[in-house]
Amino acid sequence: MLTSWGTAILPGIAPTLDHYKLAFDHHLDAVAAQRQYDNRLTIVSYEGSTKPQWAAEAAAYIAWRDAALDYMFDQLAAVGAGEIAPPAIEEFIGGITPIVWPNL
Repeated sequence: MLTSWGTAILPGIAPTLDHYKLAFDHHLDAVAAQRQYDNRLTIVSYEGSTKPQWAAEAAAYIAWRDAALDYMFDQLAAVGAGEIAPPAIEEFIGGITPIVWPNL
């Protein structure tokens, strides 16, 4: 099966750490693109911007990204410890809490 980010995962084969990381990074970029930023690196560069909207979006994104990273590391640790089966990529990404953008 070819994923939306262009990586093949064979049916019945658990995703690798690289698959999870690639999907996670792709998701971070897609969320940044919701507000017309090029990617995850671009949006965080607006932290401290003199434009209140851009600074607020960057702050919201950074807080959301940090929570998403906590989720990712918790999930991967649980898989590594044998506490849960490796989730499908869609399930893994779907478990990330959606971002709440500021209304300015």
